[in-house]
Amino acid sequence: MKFSWKVLVLWTLPALVIGFFFWQGAFAGAPADMSKNAANTRMTYGRFLEYLDADRVTSVDLYEGGRTAILEARDPDIENHIQRWRVDLPVNAPELISKLKEKGISFDAHPMRNDGAIWGLLGNLVFPILLITGLFFLFRRSSNLPGGPGQAMNFGKSRARFQMEAKTGVKFDDVAGIEEAKEELQEVVTFLKQPERFTAVGARIPKGVLLVGPPGTGKTLLAKAIAGEAGVPFFSISGSEFVEMFVGVGASRVRDLFKKAKDNAPCIIFIDEIDAVGRQRGAGIGGGNDEREQTLNQLLTEMDGFEGNTGIIIIAATNRPDVLDSALLRPGRFDRQVTVDSPDIKGRLEILQVHARNKKLDPSVSLEAIARRTPGFTGADLANLLNEAAILTARRRKEGVTIREIDDAVDRVVAGMEGTPLVDSKSKRLIAYHEIGHALVGTLLKDHDPVQKVTLIPRGQAQGLTWFTPDEEQGLISRSQLKARITGALGGRAAEEVIFGPAEVTTGAGGDLQQLSGMARQMVTRFGMSDLGPLSLESQQGEVFLGRDWTTRSEYSEAIASRIDVQVRAIVEDCYENSKKIIRDHRTVTDRLVDLLIEKETIDGEEFRQIVAEYAEVPEKQQYVPQL
Repeated sequence: MKFSWKVLVLWTLPALVIGFFFWQGAFAGAPADMSKNAANTRMTYGRFLEYLDADRVTSVDLYEGGRTAILEARDPDIENHIQRWRVDLPVNAPELISKLKEKGISFDAHPMRNDGAIWGLLGNLVFPILLITGLFFLFRRSSNLPGGPGQAMNFGKSRARFQMEAKTGVKFDDVAGIEEAKEELQEVVTFLKQPERFTAVGARIPKGVLLVGPPGTGKTLLAKAIAGEAGVPFFSISGSEFVEMFVGVGASRVRDLFKKAKDNAPCIIFIDEIDAVGRQRGAGIGGGNDEREQTLNQLLTEMDGFEGNTGIIIIAATNRPDVLDSALLRPGRFDRQVTVDSPDIKGRLEILQVHARNKKLDPSVSLEAIARRTPGFTGADLANLLNEAAILTARRRKEGVTIREIDDAVDRVVAGMEGTPLVDSKSKRLIAYHEIGHALVGTLLKDHDPVQKVTLIPRGQAQGLTWFTPDEEQGLISRSQLKARITGALGGRAAEEVIFGPAEVTTGAGGDLQQLSGMARQMVTRFGMSDLGPLSLESQQGEVFLGRDWTTRSEYSEAIASRIDVQVRAIVEDCYENSKKIIRDHRTVTDRLVDLLIEKETIDGEEFRQIVAEYAEVPEKQQYVPQL
């Protein structure tokens, strides 16, 4: 158990104080020493007077200012036996002294010990001394803790983590799938290691590099790799750590950070999530946050102000470049913007190879097959995929990760945790028809993505799922492909209506309708794929940025809005009729596939296509067209 001075003081100090007051109460104002004339037997004052009148009292000693008497008297029962008695005398007994003199009895008065004042003085001094000493000790101990009272004057100091030689454990060899970004950043490392190669020909070292990309693509990992490769001092901080509730703290921290960086140049400053402090100034209803804006102003000044920052390279990362202030993005501050996008199939294969180094994979597992199956996955998604597969392998007590664990991990990452299989019922058959409708329509459409798997095993909120493996990253999508996707999404609703009738249509297609409505509207308003012509009627921004987009007026009139609704409805209705026609024309194979799905609960894509090919001609899918 770790020894804690703080806990010891917290427990000892109250105990000392309480014990001291008990001690003071016990001894302060104590009477004179009565041990010489101690008496164990008490006597009443009235009996004392009787003994006095009977001449049995031989001597009397008075204590406590005449309040207590110790007397010696002859015992009436035993001849010549002297016994000591203790008597509590009343306050008003002036006749007692006279009687003692009259009877000729020897008496003596003992003065009180005047120790109460001394103990009171000591008590008044010792308690404050103990209290002040304890508080001082606690204050001294807590002053060294982060956020303790001793740190009250350090609010303006930078919170950046500093490493003289950054030992992140990450090199460029550990970063895969983003080769273009690596090449850009390898130049930054060369700038730091061999600046004379560039300054000899008049090149200027870039001041800042902004890493832009979706979450999980490896922006922070790239910054760690730069720190590990460069071998120069490295400062790392998050954008949210600049701003505090106290006015002026953010700007002070920026000044302190750059001051430390100048003292250790050449060096790297990495600011993660810079959008927390670098948002556009003046944004927001009623104006922006003044403290954040002052912090941004100080950052702009330090990056490119009157004083140069020779040898300091700033690397920042964000997934919201659209909200950053334009002054922050200009050349001279962030000279380079490096896009870190989702990897293609080659990049995914390289990422899988990196994360599979410490995994025990079965020889039958093909990383290339996994890479082909996971289009759109980021580096973080792929790392999580292999980790989930390893966890499933350990749970099933296997020695190596097999393709079954990979498949289950993909399903878990994309759709969620596996639920309890449905029991045979009308609901299970209806769900089976819904999923077979998706898969059958998608298989019989030439421009639709091929089916990978159909399952009735619930995952997440879905009672059944149909997986389509899209062709490799389609940068360009044709109108026929979009309509095929809308038609396939309507296949489930079409199967419900054709098989069970309009009255038995369920809410299972709610998510499908929401998705296809968005696609149809984008075809009309963004891609010009309708009778309205090649017009872009809506911007591509996803979220409203208050202060910039709140007052943006509509880009079209109410008449055009009405025509947009008509065109969207026409596209969806045409696709829906096509879906119902495919289900009606292939009713026999639909029933067979439903029976097979209820029996097996899962049908893979190859088996599904073979069964459909027995009843209809399966079109050859369109090959992938590379992005221009």
